Amino acid sequence: MTDKVRKSDEEWARKLTPEQFKVARKKGTERAFTGKYNDSKAPGIYHCVCCDAPLFDSDTKYDSGTGWPSFWAPLSPDAVAEEADNKLFMRRTEILCARCDAHLGHVFPDGPQPTGLRYCMNSASLDLKPKTGGD
Repeated sequence: MTDKVRKSDEEWARKLTPEQFKVARKKGTERAFTGKYNDSKAPGIYHCVCCDAPLFDSDTKYDSGTGWPSFWAPLSPDAVAEEADNKLFMRRTEILCARCDAHLGHVFPDGPQPTGLRYCMNSASLDLKPKTGGD
């Protein structure tokens, strides 16, 4: 992995839309079924909206019925980081961009095989880039 990307809230706020800033930098959540990638079937690589790190391949995306884009695995194990999230009176595992600590969503143990995991992500934290010949 490359070096950590660190910026002030003011720098992030200038780079991101208000919705992206609220979700990715302030650990917000977009409303279910409102994100631009929830129903997307376009092939490509989902990158971090903050630092452009590649995070998820569209080949691992599936329709979980939850209203958020869901994946059964990150692009690589070191693309994301996990952190305990005990807010809202429940125990969850938050998923962050390993490069810049952007909040992406949460992972749950109720996904499809081969991993059995559901990486439930926010569209506002992602940027889909089409696959090119070398991807």
